[in-house]
Amino acid sequence: MTLHLIKLCVGADDVEDLRSWQAERLAEKRKRKEPPVLAHITRMVPTRAAEILDGGSLYWVMKGVIRCRQKLLDIDPFVDGEGIKRCRLVLDPEIVLTRRRERRPFQGWRYFEAKDAPADVKGVDEIDDMPEEMRRELEELGLL
Repeated sequence: MTLHLIKLCVGADDVEDLRSWQAERLAEKRKRKEPPVLAHITRMVPTRAAEILDGGSLYWVMKGVIRCRQKLLDIDPFVDGEGIKRCRLVLDPEIVLTRRRERRPFQGWRYFEAKDAPADVKGVDEIDDMPEEMRRELEELGLL
């Protein structure tokens, strides 16, 4: 059974901020001739990795609202240079827009059951280019 993770996207105002930040990180890695792998570093290692890697995603919460997800490709525990255990969540670079769903603040990441995850926004290519405020209003009206 697929299991997801959910995490606050601190510092990003919207999906475009996340895209921009991740593109910059990948460009920096290419410039340093490192493998262009997109990863998010966290302190805790998910114990249910097999369920997560069975098609799971990382759902991003921005300003109290779930807005998008990225497929999780790998979960890589490691010890950093200061001897602290960490975990690298390796992400697919494609950011998939989801239906908006409010979510209260929390620390770290949480497991997120597939039954609780919002549906992907599908079928309208222009949604990617739509201003966030307009998308929110259309969703509230049930038009998206």
